Amino acid sequence: MTRCALKNTEIIKKSSLSVLKLNTFETSKKITTIMPETILVIGACGQIGTELTMKLRDLYGPDNVIAGDIREGNETLMASGPFEQLDATDLKAIEEVVMHYEVDTVYLMAAMLSATAEKFPMRAWNLNMNSLFNVLNLAKEKKIERIFWPSSIAVFGTTTPQNDTPQTTIMEPSTVYGISKQTGERWCEYYFNKYGVDVRSIRYPGLISYKTLPGGGTTDYAVDIYIEALKEQKYECFLSENTALPMMYMDDAIRATLELMQAPAENLTIRSAYNLAGLSFTPKDISKIIKSHIPEFEITYNPDYRQAIADSWPSSIDDSAARKDWNWKTEFDLEKTSKAMLNGLKES
Repeated sequence: MTRCALKNTEIIKKSSLSVLKLNTFETSKKITTIMPETILVIGACGQIGTELTMKLRDLYGPDNVIAGDIREGNETLMASGPFEQLDATDLKAIEEVVMHYEVDTVYLMAAMLSATAEKFPMRAWNLNMNSLFNVLNLAKEKKIERIFWPSSIAVFGTTTPQNDTPQTTIMEPSTVYGISKQTGERWCEYYFNKYGVDVRSIRYPGLISYKTLPGGGTTDYAVDIYIEALKEQKYECFLSENTALPMMYMDDAIRATLELMQAPAENLTIRSAYNLAGLSFTPKDISKIIKSHIPEFEITYNPDYRQAIADSWPSSIDDSAARKDWNWKTEFDLEKTSKAMLNGLKES
């Protein structure tokens, strides 16, 4: 295990946390005081983990947020604070990091995503499930206080209502990734009810970001299409033109995650995973928006094995429980998302 940290800095122990200046997390409706704590992000170098880690370091201070992953991330992430080379399936290694830094909260972002998991089902099951058990058991033993673990719309299946999918409904996932996430939800709720573990979760829709490349998901087209539009002015989509899927711009997803983690425990009625809605659009919809910015852009369609995965997922999500319990509200529509993606990619 390799330890890296910022030069000329020291890890701030809990005995000195009281002298830290409190940070604030601004939302569209409120400003929440962020109390100092020590956080470990496992899977910190992935698509979500990278941006989440950077935001957490902005809020809590770089030395109070430890990035952990099996391999190093981009230069910006690596230069911004402590890093631990960490295998999410290695309980002993995770426990060592937790005890060394006196970690309060773990964000477990390590996972094998939907398309890749279909190719390597047993590896996906091992990573997605054993990593979760590792942190749940550390919390059960009172070695950490809180856990965030992401679920996904992949928990749903073809028998699930496709439009405005309810919070509580039929869940018969047909993918390895979805099966692991549905199983994880059940274990999270079990550990909360049986052992009082404060674990919180969101069923992420497809996530869109220009800062970190996606890592093998079925909704990856919604990132690739912007990249190819700027680079080649054309894109061949692996989904059919009218495949509607729930999506969300990464800034909204990060904000939702932080708002959920800052919500008072007594307000939370869901301990499996909250539905979360942002956008719902088709490849045809997104291509029209891009064409309004890049008139020469052309799209073609060549559905592959990922089409069957997409067909098993909802078209739109009912997130009324999240809105009621912790005042969730999306900010990015498709036009605003597209502008942010195109401008961000041009500047990066």
